[in-house]
Amino acid sequence: MSIVLTRIDSRLVHGQVLEAWVPYVNADCIVVANDEVAGASFQRMVMQAAVPSSIKLIIGTLEETANILSSADLLKKRVLLLFTCSKDALKACELGVSYAKLNLGNMHSSAGKDRYTCTIALDQHDIETLQQIEDQGVTVVSQCVPADWEQSWRKLIRSGGR
Repeated sequence: MSIVLTRIDSRLVHGQVLEAWVPYVNADCIVVANDEVAGASFQRMVMQAAVPSSIKLIIGTLEETANILSSADLLKKRVLLLFTCSKDALKACELGVSYAKLNLGNMHSSAGKDRYTCTIALDQHDIETLQQIEDQGVTVVSQCVPADWEQSWRKLIRSGGR
C-alpha cells in the first residue's frame, strides 16, 4: 500500500477531492478516518454514493483505520487518506499510521479560530497539534488544490490570522 496523499479536509469526500486530488495523485482508494463519521450511517451513505465504483472507499474509526492501513488488505492500492481535523491526524500518527506529508486543505472557521487563508482557520490547539505532528517527522503543508503552490503551514502562521 502506498499513501499518496494525506489531507485534512473538514468536508471529507466532496467534488474537490474527487475531481482534483484523486486524479492528480492517481488514487484508487479513499480512506476516511474519523470516529464520528464511522458511526454516522447517513453521512457514510452520502459519501459512498459520491465515490465512483472504480475507487475503493473505506470509512472507519481512527483505530480501525490504523489496523486497515497496517494490514495486507490495501497492499496494491494508492490511498488518499482523509481526516477532518488536526486532532485526528495526530491520533492516527500515535496509532502507528505512517505518512510523510500532511496536506492542509479545508479547515473551516468556527468560534475561536483565526482565518489564515480562505480555506484554513486554526486555533491555538490546531497550531500545537500541527507542531506535534511535525515533531514526528511529518512535513505539514497548505495546498487547497493541485494547481495551487504548496507552502509550509508555518509560513501561514507567520503571516498572521485575520
